[in-house]
Amino acid sequence: MRRKRNLLVGTLAAALGVATVAMIRSARRSQRVARALPPREVAATFTERTAFVQGVQMRWLEHGQGYPVVLVHGIPTSPELWRRVLPRLRGARALAWEMVGYGKSIPEGRGRDISVAKQADYLAAWIRQLGIDRAVLVGHDLGGGVMQIAAARYPGLCAGLLLTNAVGYDSWPIPEVKAIRAAGGLVKRLPNLAIKFIHSTLFRLGHDDPEMAREASAFHWRNYARHGAAAAFVRQVRSLDVRDTLAVQSALPHLNVPARVAWGVGDQFQKVHYGERFARDLGTSLRRIEGGKHFTPEDHPEVIAEALDDLILEVQTEAAYT
Repeated sequence: MRRKRNLLVGTLAAALGVATVAMIRSARRSQRVARALPPREVAATFTERTAFVQGVQMRWLEHGQGYPVVLVHGIPTSPELWRRVLPRLRGARALAWEMVGYGKSIPEGRGRDISVAKQADYLAAWIRQLGIDRAVLVGHDLGGGVMQIAAARYPGLCAGLLLTNAVGYDSWPIPEVKAIRAAGGLVKRLPNLAIKFIHSTLFRLGHDDPEMAREASAFHWRNYARHGAAAAFVRQVRSLDVRDTLAVQSALPHLNVPARVAWGVGDQFQKVHYGERFARDLGTSLRRIEGGKHFTPEDHPEVIAEALDDLILEVQTEAAYT
């Protein structure tokens, strides 16, 4: 086992060395391209809010009025992951919550438990402080794991559940993240350019729209650049524990709430057979996004918004008859 880990660390170190040289050569060119890309939606349409909840400063984006819908991102993103979905929703008070230790809240993660399981507790406390009794829960990537745990631990909060290319069962951490975690001591000493290369590679592999991959990478990188990229990234990956979702997998078939599952079938991080399993366990059909990859809220916001609008309508209809 130790030999395998040493080999993995050595391989990652060599790869990062080569990648860093390549990236330094191309960084200025890629940055010029990223700056030239116009935003697909105007961020000013959202209201950015913060509040202290149980001593932790929490941040979220809010848009619209209507039924409460809470959306949670994954790694290595932030609430802005949903920037193209929120304006498309109808009749929803959409609240895109930032996980503690991610995005602009990276400093809040220092010295705190930022595991997926603990994020579910932070989320529930925040929802209650806002005075929301029940909400539709929406999650992508790690955010999907957070929502599964929140729905299982706090069933009264969950009126409906939508998962898109979410972690779950034994699907994570992905091999790339495992390698970074194994080499955490080395990665923490890498310059920002090397971490940016890793970051941009995840977006390049996870997007089916190359232009959006460049835009998203530049967009989400800003928070890492401002808050100690290497240390922040290592802190995030070291907090990941598959036991968090394994602990609630048996509860999923018994949630008894309206659900939707939308999945980019070309996702090499979270394979489509996990989406099929979620659909079976949640008693719904799988909305397959042909040609889609991992970052569906950015590449295919219209599909996610349509599925979410449909779910909100079902939740409201059921509530009217109970």
